[in-house]
Amino acid sequence: MIDVPEESKHNGCQPFAWILLDVLHDCLSIGIPGMNTRATGGGRLTDLLVQRGALTAEALAEAEKNLLPGERIERVLVKRKMVSASSLALAMAEYLGIAPLPLAHFTLNPKLFDLLPHERWPRLQALPVAKVGQMLTVALSDPFNIQVLDELGGKTGLEIMPAVAAEQEIHDILAKVSALDKAPDIQITDILRDSDTEVEFGSEKEAPEESIEKTLETAEGAPVIRMVNAMLIEALRTRASDIHLEALEKASRLRYRIDGALVERPSPPKSYHNALVSRIKIMADLDIAERRIPQDGRLKVRALGKEVDVRVSILPTVFGEKIVMRMLDKSNLAPSLKALGLDDFAEKAMSFAIEQPHGIILVTGPTGSGKTTTLYSCLQDLNQPDVNIVTAEDPVEYQLAGINQVHVNTQIGLTFASVLRSVLRQDPDIILVGEIRDGETADIAVKAALTGHLVLSTLHTNDASGAIARMVDMGVPPFLLASSVILAQAQRLFRKLCPFCRAPTTIDPDIYAANHIPPDFFDGATVYAPTGCPKCNDIGYKGRGALMEVLTISDRIREAIMRGEDSGAIRVQAMADGMIPLKEVGLRKVRAGQTSIQAALEVTGGE
Repeated sequence: MIDVPEESKHNGCQPFAWILLDVLHDCLSIGIPGMNTRATGGGRLTDLLVQRGALTAEALAEAEKNLLPGERIERVLVKRKMVSASSLALAMAEYLGIAPLPLAHFTLNPKLFDLLPHERWPRLQALPVAKVGQMLTVALSDPFNIQVLDELGGKTGLEIMPAVAAEQEIHDILAKVSALDKAPDIQITDILRDSDTEVEFGSEKEAPEESIEKTLETAEGAPVIRMVNAMLIEALRTRASDIHLEALEKASRLRYRIDGALVERPSPPKSYHNALVSRIKIMADLDIAERRIPQDGRLKVRALGKEVDVRVSILPTVFGEKIVMRMLDKSNLAPSLKALGLDDFAEKAMSFAIEQPHGIILVTGPTGSGKTTTLYSCLQDLNQPDVNIVTAEDPVEYQLAGINQVHVNTQIGLTFASVLRSVLRQDPDIILVGEIRDGETADIAVKAALTGHLVLSTLHTNDASGAIARMVDMGVPPFLLASSVILAQAQRLFRKLCPFCRAPTTIDPDIYAANHIPPDFFDGATVYAPTGCPKCNDIGYKGRGALMEVLTISDRIREAIMRGEDSGAIRVQAMADGMIPLKEVGLRKVRAGQTSIQAALEVTGGE
C-alpha cells in the first residue's frame, strides 16, 4: 500500500504544473497547510507568521518598534532576513485562501507573456502562469495590491486568478526574460560568414546508459517521490483512467486519459525519466535492473480518501521505457444496473436476463467500452449470501467482496478453459468468464449454461447480433446456442457534456446526409456542443455513460439461429422485436442533451 502524503495534496482542481513545481521545490520540506483556509479570528498576516513558527513574537515586536513611516512590516521582515521569502509567500497564501506557487523550476509560456507588453510585467511584479478558458492564473509577490489585479484584468480581458510567489523569484525570472528580449537575433548570414567552418558527419551514438546504482539513488530522492505522488493525485482528482509517461528523444511526455480522450499535461524533465520509471517499478515490486523486456505489476494507493488499485505496464521503447498506469478506482463502479443510467428498454432487458436461473449473457464491444463495468454491476445486483459467484478474469480488475475471483495466467497453463473446468466442481450458481477467446472456452461456457448455471461473459464483436455469429465461428453448434443464450448486448462509452459550459448549437445538414440521420430527428430538441471551462479542465466533457444495443432472444430469433441465419438476418429480426440500434441510442442521448453529435458519432458512426 502506498500512502500519498498530505504535502502532495491540493484542494481544488489546480493544474498539474503547480503540483510539479511544488514537488521540485525545496520549500515543500516546511509543509503546505490547507490552501483554502483563512486565518482565524481575523488576525494580521504577521500573527499568522508567528502561529506558523516562521517568526517569534519577540522578533515581531522588535521589528514593529523600529518600523519607519510608510514601510510595510512584511517587507521589512524579509529584507532583514527575519522571515524567508518562501515562508512569507506561504503565509500570504494561507491568509488570503489562494494558492502558493514556488517558481524554482518554472518555465515561462511565451504566448502568455505576450498578453501584455513585456515591460509591463516587471512594473506589475506579476508573472503569467497558466490559462484555462477565460481564466488567467498570475503569480504575484503582493496579492494585496488590488490595482494590479484590476489592471491585469482590464488589459488582458481575462478573469484573473491570483497565486502567491516570492518576490525575488518573480524578479529573477523577469530579469532573465528581459535579457533574452534584448539579445540580438542570430541571422543565417552570421552562420555562413565563416566559410572555413567544417561540418562533421558521423553515425549516431547511443547515450551512455545510467548505472542502476545511480538510478536507484535518484529514484529514492524526495523530488522524484513527490513527482510520482503528484501524478497519482492529479489522476485521482481528474478521474483519469490511465496515466501515460512516455520517453521521447529529448523530453518526457505525460498524458492522462480523461473520459476516454488523452490529455497532455506539463511533463517532468527528461533527466528525471529513468528515476521516475525506477520509482514506479519499486512501488509495483518490479525488477528495476531489467530495461529490455516488458513488465507488468500492480500496486495500491491510498489518497484523497480513496483506496485505489493501480495496474502498471512497462514497455521498452527506442528512447526509454514507457509506463502506463491504469487507475482502478472502485468508487467509480456503478453499485447496480440501475445506476448505469441506461434507457428503459436496455435496463428492463438486462434486469430480466440476470434474474434467470440459467443461461448465458454475452456482452460485446471493443476494448475500453465498459464491458467489465457492466458485468460487475450485474454481479453486485446478484451478490447475495445464498448465491455462490465465481469469476475467471485476465486480469482481476476490481476485487469485489463476497465474490470468488480467479486470476487467469496462461504462462503457467491456467487458461479460461482450465479455470472453468475447476469452477464447475465448486458448486457455483453464477459464473463470470472475463472473455471467451477460443472454441474450448466457448464450449464449456455454453454447456455450463445448459446445466443450470447463469454464465456472464464478454466477446469482441461490433454489434449484438455479431455475438451469435462469433460463437458459431468458434465451433458452438447453433442448436446449443439457441437453447442457452438469453441475451446478447453491444455497448460503447460516450462522453457526457459538461453541464456547466455546454452551449446550444445547430447541426450541419451534411452530417444528416453523411450519417443517414432522418432530417426531423432532432425537431423540438435543443442540441448542445462542448465549450470548455475550469470545471471540466477546459475539455467540454465531464464523465462518461454507456450506450447499449440489447438483443433479447425471442422465439423468432431462436428459430433464426437454429436455421443458421447470418448476423444481418438476426439483426433485422431483433429490430422488428424492438431492439434499438446502437447509433439510434447514441442519437437519443444527443437529443436529451447529454452528449454532442460529434461524441455520439465517434463511437457509433460506423454501426
